Amino acid sequence: NEHYANMNVDLERTPMNIQYRSCGELTYNEMLQKLVGEGKVSMRGLKKDAKVYDELIFDINSEYFEEHGGYEFAKAFYEEAYYFAEKIYGKDNILSAVMHADERSQGMSEALGQNVYHDRRHVVYVPVVEKQILWSKRCKDKSLVGTVKETIMQVSRSKKWESKVALDEQGNPLLTSKGKKVLRTSYSVLQDDFFNYMKAAGYTDVERGERGSTEEHLTVTQFKVQAEQQRLETVTGQVAQ
Repeated sequence: NEHYANMNVDLERTPMNIQYRSCGELTYNEMLQKLVGEGKVSMRGLKKDAKVYDELIFDINSEYFEEHGGYEFAKAFYEEAYYFAEKIYGKDNILSAVMHADERSQGMSEALGQNVYHDRRHVVYVPVVEKQILWSKRCKDKSLVGTVKETIMQVSRSKKWESKVALDEQGNPLLTSKGKKVLRTSYSVLQDDFFNYMKAAGYTDVERGERGSTEEHLTVTQFKVQAEQQRLETVTGQVAQ
């Protein structure tokens, strides 16, 4: 990012960012090829234009951290969040994990009359699933047909994020009025898992986001522009009064 710029980033705080994992001197592509070469992941069956990297962002309301001690509390919280990411994706499949602590929260800073920084964690990883390769009908030994030939760790975003069937309290599939199984989107399942994991880790007052929200997913830039527009409308109204 030769021309990257963010006016809210305080470069004096950049050393406070914490890198939990990185590729070292390697690029993401070079690290991926290293994993393939070592037999840790397989690109078998992927289309040429398939996406092989995902990014997960752990993002908590800045006010929550401010109420619990700020930076030091955020560090402990996001360290635990990193262990959750390792559990979900596998340590070797995580290419980068960084806690950013250098972006000033403009709205919160103005509301509290002091500098407040928006701590968050970015995790870049390769989505991998375990896949069993079966002996085909072309196998000379017909007794092997349909049995497991080998197990590979396949790179696959679609299989990693398959929706799951919703279950009732007895563990039975929930059905619609037409008898079809109710599906829970994979990201909603991930949010539930993260929420439950952090509560079990001792963060009992953390709150989960609204389940089933139909809010549009925005890019970081879109979100910031939207937030600034709302803030501008508020300030403009105050000036008018």
